[in-house]
Amino acid sequence: MPHPRQPLYAPNGAVATSQPLAASAGLAVLRRGGNAVDAALATAIALTVLQPGSNDIGGDLFAIVWDGDRPHGLNASGRSPAALTRQVVLDATDGRGAEPVGALGGAQLDGPAMPARGWLPVTVPGAPAGWRDLHDRFGTLPFDELFTDAVGYAEHGYPVSARVAAAWAGAVREHAGLAGPEYAEWGRVFTLDGRAPRAGERWRNPDAAATLRRIAASGADDFYRGRTAETMVRYAARTGGLLTADDLAGHASTWVEPVSVGYRGSEVWELPPNGQGLAALLALGILDGVDPAGLSPADRLHWQIEAVKLGFADAHAHIADPDRVSVPTAELLSPGYLVRRRALVGPRAAVPVAGRPVRGGTVYLCTADRAGMMVSLIQSNYLGFGSFVVPPGLGFGLQNRGTGFSLVADHPNVVGPGKRPFHTIIPGFLSRGGEPVGPFGVMGGHMQPQGHLQVVSATVDGGLDPQAALEQPRWYWHAGRRVEVEPGLAAGPAGRDLLAELGRRGHELTVVTHPAAFGYGQAIWRLPDGGYVAGSESRADGSAVGY
Repeated sequence: MPHPRQPLYAPNGAVATSQPLAASAGLAVLRRGGNAVDAALATAIALTVLQPGSNDIGGDLFAIVWDGDRPHGLNASGRSPAALTRQVVLDATDGRGAEPVGALGGAQLDGPAMPARGWLPVTVPGAPAGWRDLHDRFGTLPFDELFTDAVGYAEHGYPVSARVAAAWAGAVREHAGLAGPEYAEWGRVFTLDGRAPRAGERWRNPDAAATLRRIAASGADDFYRGRTAETMVRYAARTGGLLTADDLAGHASTWVEPVSVGYRGSEVWELPPNGQGLAALLALGILDGVDPAGLSPADRLHWQIEAVKLGFADAHAHIADPDRVSVPTAELLSPGYLVRRRALVGPRAAVPVAGRPVRGGTVYLCTADRAGMMVSLIQSNYLGFGSFVVPPGLGFGLQNRGTGFSLVADHPNVVGPGKRPFHTIIPGFLSRGGEPVGPFGVMGGHMQPQGHLQVVSATVDGGLDPQAALEQPRWYWHAGRRVEVEPGLAAGPAGRDLLAELGRRGHELTVVTHPAAFGYGQAIWRLPDGGYVAGSESRADGSAVGY
C-alpha cells in the first residue's frame, strides 16, 4: 500500500473500531470520565446502528476485559430455541439439510449444513444482556447514558460509510431472492425504496431508536421479558419461527476464564469454547516450538498455513457448547499434544485431520483508559444481516448463528434444543510476562483465527506497531490445500518467488483483490512509558481515536 495509515499515539485512552462515528462515540464516553468498559459499550451499541449488516441488536457478543491485573471473559452468545431439533431441520429441508456456507471453512461443513437464512438458524440474541452484564460488573457511568449516540444516529440518521454501503448493496440483492413472510419487514427497514443506501446518503432507523431506548431504560429486561420480547415471539408464531417467551426469558450470559498459550515469550489470550479461539491458540502453540531464525519467507508462511490447518481441524472436531458436552480445552492446549501436532507438519502442503487428545458479516472494537483497563470486544449477527428476519416495529434483524451447528448426528456440535453453536467471533488479548500488551481482533468468519495468528506474529516476531501489523498483506486458508493471498504478498520479484516456492510445496494459491476476504482488524498496545498506540486497518472504514 503506497500510503499506509500511521498509528495513533494517545497519552490517556484510545478506541479503535471499523466505523469512525462509533469510535467517536466511545471516545466521547472516555472524555466524560467513563472507563474502558463504558467506552466499549457506547461503541458497540452505536455499531448496531452504524454497521447493521455486520452486527445488530439481535446479535451476539464476546469480550475480554483486562481489569488492570488480569483478564476476565464474557460469553454473551445465545442458545437455540427449545423446539429446535435435528429432525425439525431435516424435515424442513426434505431430509437433506442445506448447502454448506463457506464462512466456517470446508473442514467443518463437508456434507449437509444448517440453513443460513430464515427462522431455523435464529438463536436467542445475547448482545443486549452482554451490554448489561459488562456494565453491571465494570461500568461506571449510568447505563442509559451509553446509548446516547446510538439513539441519536438511529433517530436522526447519519451518512453511510463507503464499505458499509457496498456490503449493504450485496445484501439487498440477496434479499430479493428470498421468499417467505418472515423476510417482508427487512425490506421496509433496511432499504430506501428497494435499494441500499449509497455512500454518503443519510439513513435513519427510528424503530431501532425506540428499541434501544427501552433496552437502556430497563437494563435490557425489555428485550427478554417486555414489549420487545413479546413482539419477537408473536412474529415467530405468525411466520414459522421457533422462538418462544421461555427461550428469551431463560437467556443468561456466562462469565468465563480466558485461556492462553505462550508464544515466543508472550501470552496470547482467547475465550474458551463455544468460540473458535482454540483454533488460533492451537496454531500459535504449534508455531511456538519452531525456531524462526534461519527460516526463509516461504518456510515461515508454510509453517503458519499448516499450523492453522491443524488448529482448525481440532477446533471443528471438538468445539461445542461446553454446558452440553465435555470439550477437551486443556488437553488440546497441553505441551505434549502440541508437540505431537507440530510433528505432523512436513515439507509439503497437507490436508489436515483432527487429533485425539488424551482427555482429563461481525464488528470488532477495542478500548483502553488512563487507569490501565482495556477491553477486547466482538459483536456480530453472523452472515451479512444475519437471518434477514426483522420483527415488525423493532428496527433490528435477528442473527443466524444456528448456521454454526452440525447436522451430523454424533458430532458434539450437532444441532439441538437450548444449545450454543460453534461460534466464529473471537476477541483476542496479548500480554508479555504477565503484563498487558493490549487487545486485538480481526473480523471475518473463518479468517479470524488466521488473522489473530498473523497479527500476533507481525507484532511479536516482526516488532511492528498495531497499525503496521494490521496493514501487512494477509493470506487465508480456505479448505484443503487452497490458500488465498492478498496482492501485496505476490508483488514484485520477491512475491512471485514466494508464491512459486509455496506452489512447489503443494499449496494451491490464488491472488484475491477484495479486502473483505481477509478480515478487518483493530489493536491497541500499551506503551512502555505510559499511554497507548492504536491501529485500525485501511481494509475497513474505521479509525483509531484517542485523547
